[in-house]
Amino acid sequence: MIRSYGNPVMLNMSYDSEEHESAVESEQLLSEDFEGLSYDEDKMRLKLQELEAALLDDANEDNDSGPNRSMEIESSGYSGSGSALESPNGSSSYNSYVRTGAITPKDLLFECALVLSEGNVEGALNMINELRRTVSIDGEPSQRILAYMVEALAARVAVSGKGLYKALKCKEPPSKDRLSAMQVLFEVCPCFRFGFTTANGAILEAFVGEKMVHVIDFDINQGSQYITLLQTLAGQSPRPHLRLTGVDDPESVQRPVGGLNHIGMRLKELAKSLNLDFEFNSVAANIAVVEPDMLNCRAGEAVIVNFAFQLHHMPDESVSTVNQRDQLLRMVKSLNPKLVTVVEQDVNTNTAPFLHRFHEAYSYYSALFDCIDATLPRESQERVNVEKQCLARDIVNIIACEGEERIERYEVSGKWKARMMMAGFKPCPISENVNDSIRELIKQYSDRYNMKVEPNAVHFGWEDKVLVVASAWR
Repeated sequence: MIRSYGNPVMLNMSYDSEEHESAVESEQLLSEDFEGLSYDEDKMRLKLQELEAALLDDANEDNDSGPNRSMEIESSGYSGSGSALESPNGSSSYNSYVRTGAITPKDLLFECALVLSEGNVEGALNMINELRRTVSIDGEPSQRILAYMVEALAARVAVSGKGLYKALKCKEPPSKDRLSAMQVLFEVCPCFRFGFTTANGAILEAFVGEKMVHVIDFDINQGSQYITLLQTLAGQSPRPHLRLTGVDDPESVQRPVGGLNHIGMRLKELAKSLNLDFEFNSVAANIAVVEPDMLNCRAGEAVIVNFAFQLHHMPDESVSTVNQRDQLLRMVKSLNPKLVTVVEQDVNTNTAPFLHRFHEAYSYYSALFDCIDATLPRESQERVNVEKQCLARDIVNIIACEGEERIERYEVSGKWKARMMMAGFKPCPISENVNDSIRELIKQYSDRYNMKVEPNAVHFGWEDKVLVVASAWR
C-alpha cells in the first residue's frame, strides 16, 4: 500500500445541504416520463443483463486493458435494431440541445442531466453517445467519474430506474470478488477506516467500569471493525465479558461466503487466541422487523449499538408510509443503550430531487476517485475492481433508480442529528484521547486528509470535501 506522510489539516467544512436543496426547483422524475412507454419484456431483461455485465464484469475476465477502455453498454433497443442508447432518429446533433454552450465533457455531462430531468430523452441520448467517445474508466480521476456517471444516466434512460437495482443483484449475496473489493476500498480510502476507529474508540471507553457488555451491530460486514476492537481490548485491563450480536437476513446468516455465522466463528477463534471472554450470537431476521426480545438483552449488561454504514439503507417516510429508518432508531432507544455509534457517508442522496442528487453524487464520488488515485496506480486492476464493484454500483443506484429500488439513501450529518434527537437520543461526548489517536492515524496518510472535531462527532474529509462522519449518542 502506497502512503504519503504529512500533518493533518484542520479545515472548516460545511455539511448541511438543505439550503442548497431549497434552491433547486422540483422537477418531474424521469420515471414518470417512461410510464407510458411500451416495450418487450424479453428485450428489457436482455438490456438489464447486459447492463449488469458491463458494470460488474469479473476482473479476471476483463482482457481489454487499452487506454480507451470504457463501460459502454451495447444492446438491442426496445424496438427496432438500433442501440437502446441511440437517438430515435439516429441524429448525433447533440449541440442543438446544449443551451449553455458546453465545451468540456463535464459541462456536457451536467447539461445531459439537465435535459434528462426535463424529459428530453432524445437530447440526452445524443449527449450520452458523444460523451462515451471522450471518457475512459482508465484515465485520470476526472475521466473515470465521468465514465461512470454517463453510464448511470444511460441506465436511467434505459429502464427509467425500474428494476435496475434487482437486475444488478445488489440485494443478493456479495461475491468473493465484491467482498475483496470492499476491503480494499476501506484501505485505500482511509476515511472509512477513520470512521470505524472513532466508533471503536467510543465503544471501548464505554466498556470502562462494566463487567458485562453487549454490543449489537446491524451490519457487521466482514467483521474487520471487531477484529481491531478485540485486538485492542486484549491489551486493556480489566476486560469485561463481551457479547456481540449481529443481525442479518436469514439467507445471509447461513451463506458460505461472507455469512454472519462464518464471521462469528472467525471472531470467536480470534477472541480465544487473545484469551478474551467472548460470545457471538447471530439474529436471522430482516432488520426492519427486529424487536427487542429478539436481541436477548440480559440483566446487568451494558448495551451498546453500532450503526456503521447501515442506516442509510433503511427507507424513510419519503419512500413508504412505514418509516423504517426512524422506527429502527426508536426500537434501539427502547433498549436503553449506554452508547450508540453512527458512522455514515456525508452526502444527500435521500430526498434530494434528481438533478440536485446528480450534482451531489458527482461532487462526493469525485473526491473518492481522487482518494483512490493518491493510493493506487491508474493501471492497477485492483483499482478498476474497487471502482466497478463498489463505487459504480452506488452511482448507478443513486442516479438511475427511484422509489424502493433506490436504497443508497445517504443523508448529511445535520439530518442524522435531527433523526437521533427525535428518537430520544442525546449527544455523547467523544473523548480527546480518541480524537488524538485519530490525529496520529491520519499522519500515516496524505496530508490532503483532514478532520474536524465536534463534541460528539468527528468529520473526515479529503481536502475540503467531507466524506464520512462518526458520531456518538446515548
